[in-house]
Amino acid sequence: MGETLKRYLKMKSDPPIRETMDLNLRVASFLIFGNFEKLVSEYGITATQYNVLRILKGIHPGAMARCDIASRMIERASDITRIIDRLEKQGLAVRDRTQEDRRISLSKITEKGLRIVNELRPIIEKEHKKITKNLTEEECSILSELLEKLYSDKF
Repeated sequence: MGETLKRYLKMKSDPPIRETMDLNLRVASFLIFGNFEKLVSEYGITATQYNVLRILKGIHPGAMARCDIASRMIERASDITRIIDRLEKQGLAVRDRTQEDRRISLSKITEKGLRIVNELRPIIEKEHKKITKNLTEEECSILSELLEKLYSDKF
């Protein structure tokens, strides 16, 4: 086990290697997510709301149904309706019913939502560089491939 992980978790013994990998992944994820949450909170949104805005920006000027948004989320959110409600109240997204089926609601990013995503983009890129400063581009690529192997059989 790495000494940094042992210090962070105040551990004396070395757990099995697969547990060590899990601990390292969770600690790194926790720290990265905490930094990300702090960055987006300065814009009055949560990381989950940013994720929805990012998805909606990707199909702009189009709109998307809630179930399609939910299927593209990094963290699958069961409360997608409430997330979109909050974005709508902040003026970051709008909803409309389809003419074909009034039961279907489509969400769309607003100009204000686009501004926030566009303003956050360079800040997030800078944060990515800061987080990965101890890794080369090749190491980032290898780490990304290894992480994908952890969940590749889930889809």
